[in-house]
Amino acid sequence: QLQLVESGGGLVQPGGSLRLSCAASGFTLDYYAIGWFRQAPGKEREGISCISSSGGYTKYADSVKGRFTISRDNAKNMVYLQMNNLKPEDTAIYYCAASSLGYSRSYYSFSVSEYDYWGQGTQVTVSS
Repeated sequence: QLQLVESGGGLVQPGGSLRLSCAASGFTLDYYAIGWFRQAPGKEREGISCISSSGGYTKYADSVKGRFTISRDNAKNMVYLQMNNLKPEDTAIYYCAASSLGYSRSYYSFSVSEYDYWGQGTQVTVSS
């Protein structure tokens, strides 16, 4: 079956770093755009970063721009989110998702409805 599995979450102090990974099984990511989303208690699920299938186009939410970096390695069927200078407000469950609309190699989106496959999420907690 088609699956995405996130890993790399955990507890980190403010100012620290984490690297999240998203591994795909049952399909290849070559023609899928990938998005990273997060959801904190009482808040809507929000797009944090996304990357086109080619890797040539990326987008970041203003809240994480300059601190987070998205990347992908299609040969390994993996996507990554490097998170630096973490803040308490970054605390949330983080999800990766794949969009088949990524057949257009320049496509990327923060729209939840445009993503076909979702991981189960990984908890990121930023606290002293």
